[in-house]
Amino acid sequence: MTEPLHVASRLHAFNRFELKYLVPVEEAAGIRDELAGRMDRDLHSPVGGYGVWSLYYDTPDLRFYWEKIEGLKFRRKLRIRHYGDLDGVTDESPVCVEIKQRVNRVTQKRRITLGYGAARQLCDGRQLIEHSAKESAFVQEVLELVVRLNLRPTAITGYQREALVGRDADTGLRVTFDRRIRGRDRDFHFGTPRPENRFTVPPHLAVMEIKVNERTPHWITDLTARRNLNLVRVSKYVQSIEAFGRAPRSVFHVHEADYPPPTTPTDKPLPAQRPASDAPVKAGAQ
Repeated sequence: MTEPLHVASRLHAFNRFELKYLVPVEEAAGIRDELAGRMDRDLHSPVGGYGVWSLYYDTPDLRFYWEKIEGLKFRRKLRIRHYGDLDGVTDESPVCVEIKQRVNRVTQKRRITLGYGAARQLCDGRQLIEHSAKESAFVQEVLELVVRLNLRPTAITGYQREALVGRDADTGLRVTFDRRIRGRDRDFHFGTPRPENRFTVPPHLAVMEIKVNERTPHWITDLTARRNLNLVRVSKYVQSIEAFGRAPRSVFHVHEADYPPPTTPTDKPLPAQRPASDAPVKAGAQ
């Protein structure tokens, strides 16, 4: 199978620490502007951000959900992720099939970039797909998980993301701002026209996430302390499960149609950044 031209390899894996904060959208914009003095905008993050859509798989009794709620030291999730607008999604559109797992405090991600049709064949059809030798172990692991645990599509999450990447000594640093976080518990094809999404996090709030390979830079720690930001445990998948009453902890949901996006962009562009050739490439973000 010919590999897509937009990534050096279809298979990608990395480990990192993740710190999450729930902040009002207006405050998030101020933090973003402050960070822009020491960070560069991700080359794939335009003004206003880009869409991130994920289809999560779980067991009939929501095993992955309850592992998160119970705080197990080792837990994982399987998802298909699409970057960008969902309009015009076809079987050839690039997506990532990803296993995200947590080992103590470290988040590990392993994923492969496939055409959407092949991803559905693997995860929904439970059929082996064409793959290279180096991709074999991961593809077999996904198939084994889907079959052994009887995984099935359970929830879709979507949001608008802005991302910044560190420079110089902070090249392992990445900070993202996710807003308009919503989801649905049906219509699991990414190309579904006019699906009914609900906000799973109140639309006036954004999730700020700091991602580092080893340690958090001291100036980031100072920023969070100065702004009185408190760490939170928030999972977009968990929020979707609860917003649709799939689990008894359900506390919140708002229909997306009740809070449409602004008709004119309100986001200020970040200052022009220098070339960031070492900025991490998000597979499929184009």
